[in-house]
Amino acid sequence: MVFPIKWSKPPMARCQHLRRLLSSAAGAARPITAWRVPRTLDSASADSARIRELARLGRVREAREVFDAMPRRDIIAWNSMIFAYCNSGMPDDARSLAASISGGNLRTGTILLSGYSRLGRVRDARRVFDEMPARNTVAWNAMVNCYVKNGDINLARRLFDVMPSRDVTSWNTMLTGYCHSQQMVDARNLFEQMPERNLVSWTLMISGYVLIEQHGKAWGIFCTMHREGMPPDQPNLVSVLSAASHLENFDIVQSLQVLALKTGFERDVVIGTALLNAYTRDMSMLDTAMKFFDGMKERNEYTWSTMITALAHGGRIDSASDLYQRDPQKSIHSRTAMVTGLARCGRISDARVLFEQIPEPNVVSWNAMITGYMHNEMVDEAEELFNRMPFRNTISWAGMIAGYAQNGRSEEALVSLQTLHRNGMLPSLSSLTSSFFACSNIEALEAGKQMHSLALKVGCQFNTYVCNALITMYGKCRNMDFVRQVFNRMTAKDTVSWNSFITALVQNNLLEEARDTFDNMPSRDIVSWTTIISAYAQNEQEIEAVEIFRSLMHAHEVPNPPILTILLGVGGSLGAPKLGQQIHTVAIKLGMDSGLIVANALMSMYFKYGCADSLKVFDSMEERDIFTWNTIITGHAQHGLGREAIRVYQQMESAGVLPNEVTFVGLLHACSHSGLVDEGRQFFNSMSSDYGLTPLLEHYACMVDLLGRAGDVQGAEQFIYDMPIEPDTVIWSALLGACKIHKNVEIGRRAAEKLFAIEPSNTGNYVMLSNIYSSLGMWDEVAKVRKLMKEQGVNKEPGCSWMQIKNKMYSFVTGDEDHEQIEDIRATLQELYNSLKATGYVPDTEFVLHDIDEEQKESSLLYHSEKLAVAYGLLVTPKGMPIQIMKNLRICGDCHTFIKFVSHVTKREIDIRDGNRFHHLRNGICSCGDFW
Repeated sequence: MVFPIKWSKPPMARCQHLRRLLSSAAGAARPITAWRVPRTLDSASADSARIRELARLGRVREAREVFDAMPRRDIIAWNSMIFAYCNSGMPDDARSLAASISGGNLRTGTILLSGYSRLGRVRDARRVFDEMPARNTVAWNAMVNCYVKNGDINLARRLFDVMPSRDVTSWNTMLTGYCHSQQMVDARNLFEQMPERNLVSWTLMISGYVLIEQHGKAWGIFCTMHREGMPPDQPNLVSVLSAASHLENFDIVQSLQVLALKTGFERDVVIGTALLNAYTRDMSMLDTAMKFFDGMKERNEYTWSTMITALAHGGRIDSASDLYQRDPQKSIHSRTAMVTGLARCGRISDARVLFEQIPEPNVVSWNAMITGYMHNEMVDEAEELFNRMPFRNTISWAGMIAGYAQNGRSEEALVSLQTLHRNGMLPSLSSLTSSFFACSNIEALEAGKQMHSLALKVGCQFNTYVCNALITMYGKCRNMDFVRQVFNRMTAKDTVSWNSFITALVQNNLLEEARDTFDNMPSRDIVSWTTIISAYAQNEQEIEAVEIFRSLMHAHEVPNPPILTILLGVGGSLGAPKLGQQIHTVAIKLGMDSGLIVANALMSMYFKYGCADSLKVFDSMEERDIFTWNTIITGHAQHGLGREAIRVYQQMESAGVLPNEVTFVGLLHACSHSGLVDEGRQFFNSMSSDYGLTPLLEHYACMVDLLGRAGDVQGAEQFIYDMPIEPDTVIWSALLGACKIHKNVEIGRRAAEKLFAIEPSNTGNYVMLSNIYSSLGMWDEVAKVRKLMKEQGVNKEPGCSWMQIKNKMYSFVTGDEDHEQIEDIRATLQELYNSLKATGYVPDTEFVLHDIDEEQKESSLLYHSEKLAVAYGLLVTPKGMPIQIMKNLRICGDCHTFIKFVSHVTKREIDIRDGNRFHHLRNGICSCGDFW
């Protein structure tokens, strides 16, 4: 609803009447004799004002010099200097100064209390409050405000309830606490109980609803205020404009613009800037915002900087630069906005040139340039600039600490915090939370405990932001006892707190407790859903992840790109094309299918289905990153399309995209599965010679696989011995696999012995060695391997295949006897077996690991899981319909041959994704070329 506008400017007659009353009163009053104020007092007053001005500029040393030079000081001068220390984050110095005048007056105590409060030092603030010989309502309000600012709403309410007297500020302070901690139910109850409300009260409620993104309720409060006849003031209009900017209702913003005109704010530059902010909220309306900006009758430095910032954030840095050139003043705010914009879009050199042109950059400008360097991962340059700063505030230190932590230099972040502390400054909340993040990065538990102790010293251990960072840090450091302590002792928990706790539980493999916590959350946001869905997906409980996603959709929550990406990965892992297609449809409806992250996930998923739709997604992408190219190269490799993978790589080079380590893993994998030995060698050498990339274990493993598959088993073994790094299990396993293909007993035995020593519980290694022995009829050796497996407590993983028909998954295990249609499946298999033998199929019994007669071997081979799946697919699907099967292990040679014959006889397209790659079988021919 857009409300009707009734307010107007104050009537001129009323103003003239007020002037007459004041004039009459002045005429009737007796003349007042002027006091002769000594010159020293005039000087003291000027000096006090100078101290306060220097304090606001952060120049505390100069303020102290003025203070020390004063010949006489009154209480105003003392309080001014105490304020200067507190304003510069030095309340201990302020307190020492206050002690020189025996604590000063009520104003002195309130200044000190507020100084400690600003730094989150709640205990010190309370000590000052308790030591005050007398307290007025202002002091009580300051202490309540201290608890509020530091997130301890319960203590704030207790103190509020015992106040000897309250004014509207008292109520508004408590209201602020509830609104800032997002407890809007309590805020609304308190608001309704207020004996008196002013515009601040209404503005707080509007801002509170904006904070929890209930912009409709914020608008509703404003409309109620309007109905009660309360005209808005500047802060009130600014708050409701913030709400209106999120309502996606252009009419509301326009009606507020009209209201601003009718209530005398036509030339109010703050309101104009707020309206400009509302227009710039939607990047698609930047042209409208620019039109409004050009029509503004009054502009100040913030108006210019707002529009410059909006254009820069909208990716229109050239337009931002043009507007900056139009700015007649080119204030420090506009210059700083332009520096920030240039840095954000990667034009850091231009940003530095502009920064150097600022005649007297203030601390905000210095901080913006340092942040720009950190944003562009230029930590050394940020450090050099930081060391040159003439003055640093807590934001400067916080920016450096955060920059170090976010750029992988966590140790330096912690050293910076120590330096700050040694310089006599206590860290800000931002510095502390960044330090906890740094500890999380390097899992530095002991350093984290020291930071926690510092938080206790500062008195902000109950601050919500600090507690959330502590939960994350202790969770990463695998200390769940401390996680639970911090979480349980929190006086105010927001949604981030719950999400952090759930994440810590997931990281420590406590999935069941994480789910219970998720189910009992008082409210959830999209991060909550993302965390729990991701947890189940990562723990290979894909079905449960899908069910939670369905609950999300049922709750009418809108999934974000990360959730869609997770579900697309789940669909690919399960081999469930119907699920993948459904998620794709959801992405299209939400307009997220063209986003880079989702498009990459779609392409990866369709490759896992063996589906050509992956190429359609790739061709339709307007934006591609290195992950896009790596995905399509790896996808071609999985399907045995080595030449196509190389072609895509050449296309990537032509597009000017530099390959990374993952690119070369995909290329080498593609060459390995296509027998392209010479090409593989060229790519391996190109890594270091052309791109300066150091080959990793994965690349060496691909080379061993490449050489071994091509039949050069001895060369593969020698390659391992010539490696500059220690081979891992993947490399030895690749060599053992090659020995299995080419029946090389001696090298296979050596590779297996290495693997048994490194990972004695891995079943696959024993099975591969046993396969080598059984293929050569070495049954005594097979028995020894089987005995060794028994001694190690190792059991062979059963072969399992599964397929999706319509919307249901069907699974089969080797020798399956439990399937409801097993008799029909076996009959179909036997019929196929007989017909295929007549067309030339000969069972390859070397894949049987038992010393039994040939007939038994053939019978054993017949009931492998992939054969059962094929037979079931033939039974229940229409004639000519393609069959898609997933298998947990590498397909055996006999099954591969058998299914080739089936594809020829039945004229079915059969796709099998085994543990290594895809096999596309068409008319008796496999895409792998019998090379896998």
